[in-house]
Amino acid sequence: MNAPARNENNPVTPFRRISRTAVAAMFAAAFCGAAAGETIIKTHGLSIFGDLKYPPDFEHFDYVNPDAPKGGTMSTWGFGTFDQFSPFIVAGNPEYYAATLGILSESLMTRAYDEPDAVYGLIAESAEYPESQQWIIFNMRPEARFFDGTPVTAEDVIFSFEALSEHGRPAYRNAYQDFVAVEALNPHRVKFTFREGVPLRDLPLNAAGMPILSKAHYAGKDFATSTIDQPLSSAQYVVEFADPGRRVVYRRNEDYWGKSLPVRVGHGNFDRIVIEYFADYTAAFEGFKGGVYDFREEFLSKLWATSYDFPEVVGGIVRIDNVPDGRPAGTQGFWINTRRDKFSDPRVREAIQLAFNFEWSNETLFYGIYARTDSFWENSFLQAQGMPSPEELVLLEQVRDHLPAAVFDEPAYIPAVSEPRRLDRAILKRASELLDEAGWTLVDGIRTNAEGETLSLELLHDSPSFDRVINPYIETLKQLGIDAVNTRVDPAQERQRISDLDFDMMIRRYVMSLTPGNELRELFGSWFANAPDTNNVAGVSNPGIDFLIEKIETAKTREDLIAAVKALDRSLRALHIWVPNWYKAVHNVAYRDHYRRPEVTAPYRMGALEFWWFDEEIAESIEQRSGASAEDSDSE
Repeated sequence: MNAPARNENNPVTPFRRISRTAVAAMFAAAFCGAAAGETIIKTHGLSIFGDLKYPPDFEHFDYVNPDAPKGGTMSTWGFGTFDQFSPFIVAGNPEYYAATLGILSESLMTRAYDEPDAVYGLIAESAEYPESQQWIIFNMRPEARFFDGTPVTAEDVIFSFEALSEHGRPAYRNAYQDFVAVEALNPHRVKFTFREGVPLRDLPLNAAGMPILSKAHYAGKDFATSTIDQPLSSAQYVVEFADPGRRVVYRRNEDYWGKSLPVRVGHGNFDRIVIEYFADYTAAFEGFKGGVYDFREEFLSKLWATSYDFPEVVGGIVRIDNVPDGRPAGTQGFWINTRRDKFSDPRVREAIQLAFNFEWSNETLFYGIYARTDSFWENSFLQAQGMPSPEELVLLEQVRDHLPAAVFDEPAYIPAVSEPRRLDRAILKRASELLDEAGWTLVDGIRTNAEGETLSLELLHDSPSFDRVINPYIETLKQLGIDAVNTRVDPAQERQRISDLDFDMMIRRYVMSLTPGNELRELFGSWFANAPDTNNVAGVSNPGIDFLIEKIETAKTREDLIAAVKALDRSLRALHIWVPNWYKAVHNVAYRDHYRRPEVTAPYRMGALEFWWFDEEIAESIEQRSGASAEDSDSE
């Protein structure tokens, strides 16, 4: 996986949600297929369960500095390699920042990062939809342009839908599978019509969040083929230079068409964004110390606790900061491939889970800075706790036969708390009992079933920094008689094997939404259990889980949604599809002190590349101090 760092703590999730109350204007329906007498809602933004925070005439988001100066360079690092700028297709390794930050492509509407689920007009200035939500029309801004000066039109929207639906990654195909038609009503007015009889709640925002690509740019090209050629940007930055696997330089487009829009004021403040790629964490950290790049989010607790005392930190040139992170903590863990027969019994999976001693790891390896992850919605109001509520039981009882009895009879599963010593004998005894019950008994110290097959386990990953966590875990698994091995490969090999579903266990982290919807189909639904390159890496295929996902998709109120998500959370936890890892509710960051950030922190986005800025006066002061330090050093 290409990422700035594999979070020790570490696909495109489409924007979603639509609200009946976020109304900017209403007018009678007698056009575009609306039912007789049906009210049409016209709005500058979309949200799901309540009013939009920002009115139609808002000037900027609260978490940006509208007066932030433009200039300077933001430089940071990426892990691994890349061979393309397109995050849209299965082939190849996309450049992480282009993939996740929308550096090169924009959507009809864009997120507000101080609301759980709101989007506001970007390429589209407004949207119209009937109360039934059976369709939505986006009124596009005529001034929207690609980098070559050509207008962004409804034909580009249609092309984007067709290309992503036919050739895109599973996440896109999932998001758009219930779109019946995308029509150009005129060059700057596009209509999405949705399938009847399916959950409609997510679909308008899936349309709003679709990346809009240039039809003309892809003419005569194979959209599904990996290429280092950059897409034709409609966004604030363009690629100035690229050395695949080593360095990318993005340049701010001075002629960017949307720079004055309320959703873009205070954004895109750096003249350049530079990404330095490293294949090794230690080399990347040394590069930061040596000034190769200037901003680093630290994902390794050992480095954070012991290594940020170098002279630039002591001298105040490098600032150490903890930026609050209000998102759900994320579902990072060692995911078990339940498609494999040897892992089909949940008792085997629970034993594998018990073998991981988080308390020892946290004390010995992580310097005590983490807490254990219990939930798929850790650190949020969606986390299941205790016994099921009456509201949860109404849903769970309908699929009782498909779920473990523990869902109903026991509190929501919490990983066992081990003694912070290398081996906790009591917990290993329980794990051993579970393996015996599942038919994997010890034969000459190796777990073997009735057919004489050995219980083997390969933990696949691409991160050298994870070895210190994985190796002790592997040794504990061996203590149980499991033939376990730590297999570290390069990022390209890891990606290919996971895409091919060729693994026993692997590491992944998902950041979950506070208003989840149909993206859960690809994460946990049987619809995508065996699809190549799926995000359902555990291969969950359970009618009860599918039912709960559908209830989440069709929830009409926030209260209904919370009950359904908690029911899903406790059911997934009872299936033991992963070995949950750890989390913290802050971003640990270090950066040279010429960067500044807004006084108001966006709860759902750190935004260092997006709405921080460069302080020229401080940069000159730092340069003078650094020069003085160098002279002092030379004189010694």
